[in-house]
Amino acid sequence: MPSQTVIDAVSGFDLTDPAVLQDPYPALAALREAAPVIWYEPSHQWLVTRHRDVHAALRDRRMGRSYEHRYTHAEFGRPEPDPRWDAFRRHERWNLLSLEPPDHTRIRSLISRAFTPVSITSLRPSMEATAARLLASARERDTFDLLADYAQPYSVAVICELLGIPASEQHRLLKWSHDIVKMYELTGSDAQRAGASQAAEEFMEFVRSHITRCRSQPDDGLVSRLVTAHDDGHQLTDDEIVCTVIVLLNAGHEATVNTMGNGVNALLSHPDEWRRVVNGSVRAATAVEELLRFDAPLQLFERWVLDEGVVIGGQAIPVGAEIAMLFGSANRDPRKWERPDEFRVDRGDASHIVFGGGIHFCIGAPLARMELDVALTALVSTFPNLHVVAKPQFHDAFVIRGLTALEVRA
Repeated sequence: MPSQTVIDAVSGFDLTDPAVLQDPYPALAALREAAPVIWYEPSHQWLVTRHRDVHAALRDRRMGRSYEHRYTHAEFGRPEPDPRWDAFRRHERWNLLSLEPPDHTRIRSLISRAFTPVSITSLRPSMEATAARLLASARERDTFDLLADYAQPYSVAVICELLGIPASEQHRLLKWSHDIVKMYELTGSDAQRAGASQAAEEFMEFVRSHITRCRSQPDDGLVSRLVTAHDDGHQLTDDEIVCTVIVLLNAGHEATVNTMGNGVNALLSHPDEWRRVVNGSVRAATAVEELLRFDAPLQLFERWVLDEGVVIGGQAIPVGAEIAMLFGSANRDPRKWERPDEFRVDRGDASHIVFGGGIHFCIGAPLARMELDVALTALVSTFPNLHVVAKPQFHDAFVIRGLTALEVRA
């Protein structure tokens, strides 16, 4: 029988409660201090709450992001997939975040040949120019929305340049990304699932058309490089390229935008910390690590137990069970950080859990860090006296955490 402390903590973790969605950290702290692992009946998952256990679970090869490479749905005690969302499943079929070896090993190796450190670093001048252009436009207004007017167009412009996709298509990619990520919420509606599946279908067709253009008219974009990438005789299929392009856009864009929104909101809520970045006593690149840790853009990441013998935090987890690693909780664990609920831009600790770990560590992490460094550097130098003009609200979502808007004034 669970203790009363655990029962109380679980009852406070209600993902339909607007108060929890606006500020999940008190509920996460209660879970974390109640137990390292807790069964959560509403989602039929084991919640992993503490940094050490999340860190270990991300690297434990007895668990995986998928089970279909080893078990049928029936063998794993799971229902057959809902055919209504078939397009969404197809768009995830070759997604690096959903694959296990040997497919994951093969595809990641091929992507790494195209997604090189040199190709990432070469984007910095363009990032700086894009940030300067967007902020110059923002200066012309009395107030502006940091998300809609800066973070979103900045991030999608960077991804489009990386991929070699025309800037004129940015608005379509933004809509598809916003619709698709709603599928990852634990409390999503059928209407949201239908929208995500439709967006996935349209996005896949768009990328296929772009692949065809890259074959006839190759350029310096990542898609063209993926088309020609080889490794020991292997080459990516069109379906694999499609899934790769979509996950790079969705994961990269959403994480960068939400980190900027959540992070700048935290900075402006702590004026002394904001001034430390403005006056250069703390570099933007150092502050970025605290922006990522303090209010993570991804709060939950799941894995399946594939083998016997998995024990997390003293709790045996059976084969066929799903664990939900609570990144936001792990990143506020006092066993790992001193005074973790304090926002300190000089902390500079990159051991937070935002980009995952193990074989599924985010391949785009270096790009995301550089994007955020450039964006924050440009923001503090252009608007050193920035302040919030309206109390921001978070989306009614838990897994992907971000603000609906952040209205600011210079």
